[in-house]
Amino acid sequence: MCMEEQRVRICDIAEELGLSTATVSNVIHGKTKKISDETVRRVMALLEERQYIPNLAEILLAQNSSKIIGVFINDHEKYEGHTLDDFFIASSLNYLSTEIENSNQFMMVKKAKCAEEIIKFASMWNMDGIVIIGFCDQDYMYLRNHMRIPFVVYDGFCQNPDRIVNITIDNFDGGHQIGSHFRELGHKKALCISDNEIGVDQERLEGFHKGFSPGAVDFLVIPMRKDERWTFYLKNLDIIRNVTAVFAPSDYYAIDMMCFLNEQGISVPEDISIAGFDDIPMCRMVCPPLTSVRQDGAVRARLAIEKLKELREKKPVDAEIRLPVSLVIRKSTRKHE
Repeated sequence: MCMEEQRVRICDIAEELGLSTATVSNVIHGKTKKISDETVRRVMALLEERQYIPNLAEILLAQNSSKIIGVFINDHEKYEGHTLDDFFIASSLNYLSTEIENSNQFMMVKKAKCAEEIIKFASMWNMDGIVIIGFCDQDYMYLRNHMRIPFVVYDGFCQNPDRIVNITIDNFDGGHQIGSHFRELGHKKALCISDNEIGVDQERLEGFHKGFSPGAVDFLVIPMRKDERWTFYLKNLDIIRNVTAVFAPSDYYAIDMMCFLNEQGISVPEDISIAGFDDIPMCRMVCPPLTSVRQDGAVRARLAIEKLKELREKKPVDAEIRLPVSLVIRKSTRKHE
């Protein structure tokens, strides 16, 4: 006989004691104000005798506060089925896990394709709050208008954060710092690569243009899938060879470009300097180590959980919190002779 068949159910306890399942359920969940002490004693004694194991989900859903913080991540095609393997996502989850545990709450992680999935799953688990990573402005507006559970935007583009807390970073300044760095190193012609020209990437690219001015900047919109991207690079190899510096508004694409250049016999940074954005742990592990823009993930996670608490308590909160970033210079960039 399997464990599921052996498991004692609430209805079994209720039938044996001649009580309603609602009464037994209320005792299990601590709702005993309207139940006699004798009934509570009888129920608890039989539960112990039958070794009843309560279902965690049942307990959490029966409480006013489930203590569950949901972290929803956009299961975007660019991750090619490896969303949680992404270094930025993994690092963010690590910081969020620490803060959620420190606040005596539970973290539940879910990949999602759309806002409707978020609402369905969050409501099913009676979540206390939600942290959202990687969705777009229209998704946030939909959630705001169709869901009562408070949420913060941890990483994504949110133009109108009314009744939402958008915890962002100074993307423009980060791009500006990279552009200024290349200009100060003597680079005259640079290339920017990104899979889009909107939202967060747009802010980073605009900052780069401002910082690199008056140098010339080319731009390539690259495919998300790696095999298609490398084929694209090969077709545009003349454009790549014609610059001395490359900026990618994500470390993943910067490191991927380094690997491509290495296969083509193009040296980094001797031939082309490269810089990324986010300063994921891999930046320190690649060769040469990647110059990148650092954001403080620990502070971002702490603020996310603090602001969720304030939203639940209906306290006034700032709609947007913009955190500073800093340039971390490593050996993937050098002075252009």
